[in-house]
Amino acid sequence: MTAVLDTDRVRALNDILRRTLSGGTLVLTAGIVALGRERQQLILDAIAAFDCFEPDDDPHGEHDFGALEAAGERVFFKIDCFGRSGRYASPDPADSSVTHRMLTVMLAREY
Repeated sequence: MTAVLDTDRVRALNDILRRTLSGGTLVLTAGIVALGRERQQLILDAIAAFDCFEPDDDPHGEHDFGALEAAGERVFFKIDCFGRSGRYASPDPADSSVTHRMLTVMLAREY
């Protein structure tokens, strides 16, 4: 039962970051930055609204990866959970007191 609750909590924390850009750090790759602010905002809005999580891309149900079309581009986003130092994986991604989330947004062609 704890694993289900932990997955629910991780998913909720990931969704907060993805939808509101709070609770972590946003990283935009050079390709996204080069698109300019207007297209960046369209992409971030599309990521916030994204709800097509598929088992192939989200096997653990944590809403930590997505691929979508936005602003005329194929875009990937990924949420990684680090320990507070930022050097290693979080010991418990469900616990925001020991986890720092990072949302990376990139053009698919940058992968």
